[in-house]
Amino acid sequence: MNTAPATRATGAGERLRRWRLVLGGEGGDGTGCALAGTDAAMDRTLEALYGSRPGTGRERGGGPREGGLGGSAPRVARWLGDIRTYFPASVVQVMQRDAIDRLGLSALLLEPEMLEAVEADVHLVGTLLSLNRAMPETTKETARAVVRKVVQDLEKRLATRTRATLSGALDRSARVGRPRHHDIDWDRTIRANLKNYLPEYRTVVPERLIGYGRAAQSVRKEVILCIDQSGSMAASVVYASVFGAVLASMRALDTRLVVFDTSVVDLTEQLTDPVDVLFGTQLGGGTDINRALAYCQSRITRPAETVVVLISDLYEGGIRDEMLKRVAAMKASGVQFVTLLALSDEGAPAYDGDHAAALAALGAPAFACTPDLFPDVMAAALEKRPLPIPEA
Repeated sequence: MNTAPATRATGAGERLRRWRLVLGGEGGDGTGCALAGTDAAMDRTLEALYGSRPGTGRERGGGPREGGLGGSAPRVARWLGDIRTYFPASVVQVMQRDAIDRLGLSALLLEPEMLEAVEADVHLVGTLLSLNRAMPETTKETARAVVRKVVQDLEKRLATRTRATLSGALDRSARVGRPRHHDIDWDRTIRANLKNYLPEYRTVVPERLIGYGRAAQSVRKEVILCIDQSGSMAASVVYASVFGAVLASMRALDTRLVVFDTSVVDLTEQLTDPVDVLFGTQLGGGTDINRALAYCQSRITRPAETVVVLISDLYEGGIRDEMLKRVAAMKASGVQFVTLLALSDEGAPAYDGDHAAALAALGAPAFACTPDLFPDVMAAALEKRPLPIPEA
């Protein structure tokens, strides 16, 4: 029996169904496809969010908008439950962000029942942090629980590889060529001197000695994370806080975490708990990079063993020339200076190209960095190697 026509018909029907869900119906989609059951329910959740042109108050069909989520927290909470039923988590997160942006639902996130219904991700955490100062006490514990879940998920994803990568970099940077006898790493020494093997004596002449021991214990690197907390940097603040806590847990590193807008706040004491760090930030406001770098510069005690990581889109509201002079002075003293335009999965945000070019001219190229690349960037900085800058 030839089943090809039926198969083609089924495939065509599925394509019509998908186009109907994309186009939204209202008789003008041209598909002639009617939806029922789960498909109809899915369509209603999409229509509630995407059924109007943002800012026009009009539906696709041109008439007055009757649907939408309105301003009711219970109604929005039900909608959040619906989209979690019909779509995978990655799609739910995108729809939540669109709902916040298109329909202005940020204020409703201040209500506990809303927070309990959302699919938590980095962007939601950024939104919650921007609302932190307006958040009522009845909501704060729920908000902290949401933030903590996201932070714990990020730590599981990032911590092990970060510690392993940086531990290797610290070991290599601590390696010495003239160790004391009891500090010699014999395995690496033998491998490095195999070319000096003498067959007649059945031995290797250790022309080059490699060791760790006391050297590794005495070389402590200092890392200063200097984070722009303007509103556009929300995701970067979340990731940087998690990485800051991971770095602070490593005994071979002295880690300091500084956040800034037009003022500067040192959150190093909160590094044992990245959730405390995040709730110590205040997203939004202006930007004074020069003031932040002045503070960081004042805390550097061993320039040659220090890495400063500036995470900012470089829209400087302070004194531009002074900012550049500080970077130049730190680099001249031996500081490894890294500029990240973003620390997130989304790539480079809008940024000040002139400032980025000026920093590059000083030997501090500015680039966007994904969380997965960050350990490699830090390892290169600790070892004073060229940074693994991603291709544009």
